[in-house]
Amino acid sequence: MSLLQQQLSAGRFVVTAEIAPPKGIDTAAALETARALRDVTAVNVTDNQGANMRMAPLAMAVLLLREGIEPILQLTCRDRNRLALQSDLLGAAALGIENLLLLSGDHPRFGDHPGARPVFDLDSVQLLQGVEELMAGRDLSGRPLCGLPRFFPGAAATPEAEPFELMFQKYSKKVAAGARFFQTQAVFDIPRFEIFMDEARPLKAPVLLGVLLLKSARMARFLNANIPGVRVPEPLIARLEAASDPLDEGVAIARELVACARLRCQGVHLMTLGCEERIPEILG
Repeated sequence: MSLLQQQLSAGRFVVTAEIAPPKGIDTAAALETARALRDVTAVNVTDNQGANMRMAPLAMAVLLLREGIEPILQLTCRDRNRLALQSDLLGAAALGIENLLLLSGDHPRFGDHPGARPVFDLDSVQLLQGVEELMAGRDLSGRPLCGLPRFFPGAAATPEAEPFELMFQKYSKKVAAGARFFQTQAVFDIPRFEIFMDEARPLKAPVLLGVLLLKSARMARFLNANIPGVRVPEPLIARLEAASDPLDEGVAIARELVACARLRCQGVHLMTLGCEERIPEILG
């Protein structure tokens, strides 16, 4: 059982963070960032995030294991058909990786290879169902496996997406398909998150609130204009604009979100964007 699963099962308040593999083979900077995150429960390794090509997350996750850092392997449906997804999952299990975050993935047109053909043979719900099949000892064609892989599969949630009913319907499908925990997209609207948690709580899947460190009002406006499902309220943008040090104000906002999470869900997923040294301050 992974440390992440142990802590969530024990009712501990869990903190996760994330790193991106390098665009190349020099892993020094990524590992330095990971070492700065050593005190969190587990570290996500992103999978060509934003449809931008980087080193395979499986390789980076193994390097984290060697450093004594527990990884959460992100796996998207964008770049792999069901054969490749199953192969990567079995390889991850053989290498000792249990935590998964299973995603559909951003369309290639948004990334640095806009001409790449998207796969999307499965979606994230079907991939969760596939992981359940693998853990039961069967592949997706029903044939038996040699040895049982062990996983702790998670999924993403977007509490601020519209319409709420459609978003929550997909969330419920992911729970039914086998998601054991959720990490949310960045959330800034606390009342909206409270509504989401009122609906999610009866489904009993642990939720980690996505906390993104805002560095400036310009960054907040960029998120509002370009990232679906993320909405920074105008009062927070005004605070960043009025602050003598916008990063310090961003840390204060992040602290408020963490305080909300401590009362309403099971943990936080921190996205600190190179400011990992501010994590102790954010956590209070």
